[in-house]
Amino acid sequence: MVTKAVEVTAPMATRTKRRRIPPELSIFLVLIGIALVYEALGWIFIGQSFLMNTQRLTIMILQVSVIGIIAVGVTQVIITGGIDLSSGSVVGMTAMIAASFAQSSSWSRSLYPSLTDLPFVIPIGVGLLIGLAAGFINGELIARTKIPPFIATLGMMVSARGVAKWYTKGQPVSGLTDQFTFIGMSIWPVVVFLVVAFVFHIALRYTRYGKFTYAIGANVQAARVSGINIEAHLIKVYAIAGLLAGLAGVVTAARAQTAQAGMGVMYELDAIAATVIGGTSLTGGVGRITGTVIGTIILGVMTSGFTFLRVDAYYQEIVKGVIIVAAVVIDVYRQKKRAKH
Repeated sequence: MVTKAVEVTAPMATRTKRRRIPPELSIFLVLIGIALVYEALGWIFIGQSFLMNTQRLTIMILQVSVIGIIAVGVTQVIITGGIDLSSGSVVGMTAMIAASFAQSSSWSRSLYPSLTDLPFVIPIGVGLLIGLAAGFINGELIARTKIPPFIATLGMMVSARGVAKWYTKGQPVSGLTDQFTFIGMSIWPVVVFLVVAFVFHIALRYTRYGKFTYAIGANVQAARVSGINIEAHLIKVYAIAGLLAGLAGVVTAARAQTAQAGMGVMYELDAIAATVIGGTSLTGGVGRITGTVIGTIILGVMTSGFTFLRVDAYYQEIVKGVIIVAAVVIDVYRQKKRAKH
């Protein structure tokens, strides 16, 4: 009887050890592989190194940091089994409104002449509140009215973009204070991204908030039976996603030192792509912030690599779409394989 027990538990122990291998490892290896391919192609077609150009890599990381901030919020939404199509438009809306409270008195065309030279925390706070409100509305619509997340966030996507255009009748907002634009300079966008990623990595992995998020995505009925307030938690998740989109809008305006209604176009798709590439399942219940961070970097490496090889922008969008579909197909295959076991 003892022998049989050993025979039964040994394979289980082996499977447990295998499962302890971080799922992000394979994604990281993909990142290394893509970078090495660009390095080889660079020497073959351009006669230059892709990886040894620190300026190119710095620009790449700065460009994807805003997408990464959005992707952290989108990851949490997708883990619950939802989707957020509004984040790009929320970026544009919050950039416009936050920038209007960050104008300098030396700028002759200030939107609010009596509210110039404000402390930088005020426009940042305004941007975060606007993003939070947009996410809260998304959550309320989804949780209370049971509208599919796709429809609710699609409506917010159109409305937020409309607000961004209406706010200044399509005119850009310029003349921003040095205090405000400072957060978009140097490596600060990257620092913001990494801090946001770290905070929500801890929140998802070690707190009740994270357990509830995964439980809802894995099985919403089981989560409800176990006592989780599904509606309240979904509102919280979408509000956080909106808050992070608002933060991304603030960083975008600060980095560009101006705000335009067209900011953030297609950012939501890039964020979803980074999330899916990072291993988050569109069916819900599976995903990690660390994977999303790697997925964001993969997206940045690919975009930078295409530019390095002088590949036309149209082809870049085509390849990006193919990668998203491929990542979803792999996820479906992985889910089927897991179900068999």
